[in-house]
Amino acid sequence: MLHKYRWYEYVLIYLGLAVFLTFVLAPFVEAFVVSLRPLSSLFSIPYKFITDKMSFDAYITMWQNVPLLWVYMLNSFFIATVVTVLGLFCIIPAAYAFARFEFPARNSLLGIFIAVNMFSGAVLIIPLFKLMQQYGLLNTYFAMIAPGTAFVIPTGIWLLRSYLIRIPKELEEAAWVDGAGKIYTLWRVIIPVALPGIVVVTITAFITAYAQQFIYALTFNSVNELNPLPVGLFQFFGRQTVVWNELMAASLVGILPVLFVYVFLQRFIVAGLTAGAVKE
Repeated sequence: MLHKYRWYEYVLIYLGLAVFLTFVLAPFVEAFVVSLRPLSSLFSIPYKFITDKMSFDAYITMWQNVPLLWVYMLNSFFIATVVTVLGLFCIIPAAYAFARFEFPARNSLLGIFIAVNMFSGAVLIIPLFKLMQQYGLLNTYFAMIAPGTAFVIPTGIWLLRSYLIRIPKELEEAAWVDGAGKIYTLWRVIIPVALPGIVVVTITAFITAYAQQFIYALTFNSVNELNPLPVGLFQFFGRQTVVWNELMAASLVGILPVLFVYVFLQRFIVAGLTAGAVKE
């Protein structure tokens, strides 16, 4: 069997991967090293990657200096989970409608959905604040959940629609012949087949919701116990100094929920991204 690439092409491929992984992983490696170093050696000159007296003390003292840190992490996980679930309730039927039904301005609406994501959430902060204030939703979880849900829906519809288009229409037609309605067909036929694509959308929505909580929480909430992790990390910033080692430790611990979700659903992600890549 002939090799697909020559030896020097393999060298270039792996060299490119090494450079890419270096840029991707370097911030996490540096954050981990900073979390192990004492504050007195963080800004030493000349810079040393490995120093004396490195320890895991910051992973212990961060809970003592910020007692509500575990509450902030639970809040972030709770908000991201609710945003993802509510988003899926809107994304799945909407993506199915865009993939299967013909209606006026369908393509224009899809373009509008993508255009919405071009604008930062900061552009809508003032109008959203007015709405939250008018309906008495400030200082509640809903004030952070509602904007997050609105921003994950457009991307989710676009991603899932692309997946649903590749599902043969004969599956639905066979169900319709047997007397099934459109809602039953979506629930019992389409969703099981589209599960890999739905998982990809779920993870995308969860990561987006988990990462974009800062601006909404900082603007719409002033109750400390309701703050998510990005706002809670501000407590490591003092007037005169920043506790960088504890800040990095808390940040690394805070991304563990996203990492666990990604690892647990990795096989579905691969199936969802590669589905339709090979024509049978």
